[in-house]
Amino acid sequence: MKPVEALQAEGWRAALELGFAADDERTRLAHRRHNGPLLVQRPFFPEDAKLCQMVIVHPPGGIAGGDELSLDIVAGPGAWAQLTTPGAGKWYRGFGRDARQSVRISVGDGGLCEWLPQENIIFDGAFPHMSLEVEISRHGVFCGWDFTCLGRPRSGEPFASGTLRQFTAIRQDGKAVFREQGCIEAGDASRPAPALLAGHCAYGSMVVVGMEAGDDVVAAARDAIGEEVNAGVTRIGTVLIARWVGDNVEAGRTLFTRLWSVLRPWYAGRDAVAPRIWAT
Repeated sequence: MKPVEALQAEGWRAALELGFAADDERTRLAHRRHNGPLLVQRPFFPEDAKLCQMVIVHPPGGIAGGDELSLDIVAGPGAWAQLTTPGAGKWYRGFGRDARQSVRISVGDGGLCEWLPQENIIFDGAFPHMSLEVEISRHGVFCGWDFTCLGRPRSGEPFASGTLRQFTAIRQDGKAVFREQGCIEAGDASRPAPALLAGHCAYGSMVVVGMEAGDDVVAAARDAIGEEVNAGVTRIGTVLIARWVGDNVEAGRTLFTRLWSVLRPWYAGRDAVAPRIWAT
């Protein structure tokens, strides 16, 4: 049997490829390939045949130092796909080693991809690298969100050591429309600054790209946020983005779920139907 140190040094390597294609008014899973512990359940059609829902499962249940996860998702022309996860992503203590997750999404003309994972919990001592790269055709639409909780506040465990790196890049019709990157070091004295996390331990972002948001859409989105002082909505060209910071990631998820229910009739022409997995 290998010593623990050797097992820790190896880490998991996992990759998942999903390709969706449209046949008339139905979306089907046309391509699926995986390597390592990164899987999907069978396709679901909770609304109708137009939208194919997939639940991405990582059987180990957490990501440790040395692990590398890679997801490649293609929603072809006219295909509508919704992807989520069964629970929070847990990023464990890395013992000085990085852990990586790379997500690449491509959306064709008339296609739609909703990337709606549950939150990431960054344990003390973790060194995560998370990247999201999205390529949208001229007439494609993407909606995605992410939530992050630094440490485990309910367990009295702050994010006291480690480094979190996040990168997001979205291109539409070959042009960059949204790009950001961030680095949060546990010991950074600037974290309490109002322009950063203002002393909070959780935050989230939501973007919708591919549709021109009129003043009525922006007003409705801001009404959905209501009196929440730690959240806001901004429109930049074909990008509508919402931000939130707080101390309870469930509150942020509830807020963005409400916002999603307001925005979905605009960008998808249908009401929001929460995946059943979120209630389990």
